[in-house]
Amino acid sequence: MADKFEDTFSSKTNYTGKGLMKGISRRRILLSGVSATGVAATIVAGGVQANTQKPPEPKTTIDRNGKFTGKVVLITGATSGIGEETAYAFTREGAKVFFCGRRENLGKQVEEKIKGFGGEATYMRTDVRKEEDVKAFIEGCIQKYGRIDIAFNNAGIFMTPAEIHTIPLDNFIDILTTNTVGEFLCMKYEIPRMRRQGGGIIINMASVAGHVGFSTTAHYNASKHGIIGLTKAAAIENANYNIRINSISPLAVDTPQLRESFAFQGITYEQAVQGFVTKRIMTPHEIAQAVLFLASNQATSLTGMDLDVTGGQLAR
Repeated sequence: MADKFEDTFSSKTNYTGKGLMKGISRRRILLSGVSATGVAATIVAGGVQANTQKPPEPKTTIDRNGKFTGKVVLITGATSGIGEETAYAFTREGAKVFFCGRRENLGKQVEEKIKGFGGEATYMRTDVRKEEDVKAFIEGCIQKYGRIDIAFNNAGIFMTPAEIHTIPLDNFIDILTTNTVGEFLCMKYEIPRMRRQGGGIIINMASVAGHVGFSTTAHYNASKHGIIGLTKAAAIENANYNIRINSISPLAVDTPQLRESFAFQGITYEQAVQGFVTKRIMTPHEIAQAVLFLASNQATSLTGMDLDVTGGQLAR
């Protein structure tokens, strides 16, 4: 992240570090109800529109001859944000999506929305911190569809910013268990299935925080660095089994989690983007399209890499 954004984080060093942004509901904090489109308009009005190509609008209809027609796609953490948008993107390209998340009401809403525009999707409540849940989730997909062609291990959390010496051990363990162990458990059960079926594609959600360090987010940094390491090791182990394994690293993406974090810290979007190379917040649709690229036949030579989708931030 940029220096100014880092300063905004590190200027608040009196956090207790107790829990995930206590007192703030992710469903309530949508920047006073502003949608992704509204946020984009606000950023344009403020003079910080990107100097890069404007992102395309998402498809609104199903392509029966789409790039992923007939493919089975498994997605974790798809009840909101990037995971939700990626579920929409895959189904609009003809895929069958089996997805999870801990919030059952939101999961059912996403499932019904996909079915409403003619897509095929199945929601299953799963907590990726629990091995028995992950195993049941993978087995549920196999029982429903018979295979897993593509897995997007996306589920993750962001904890209350705090300096290392103030982070409670249980918070540190929780974020690593959710973000890093959760993706490890997914691969643990996805890989044997993909080996038996003759191949597959796995995409893990990492972050710019997996490449650089930021003050007051050591627990998040550690979890995302670990994901990139896991991805590289798994890719080497499975290259000869026709399994491609990559990760993807965004910067700031307009999701409920980001809005919750900014609201907690009193950061505006305009303040955050001042030090970004691409001076705007990325959209979930942009990240979803990058995931679809890694899962496509245009990326057959890519394995063991982390895709930089930070808008040029890691080029510095």
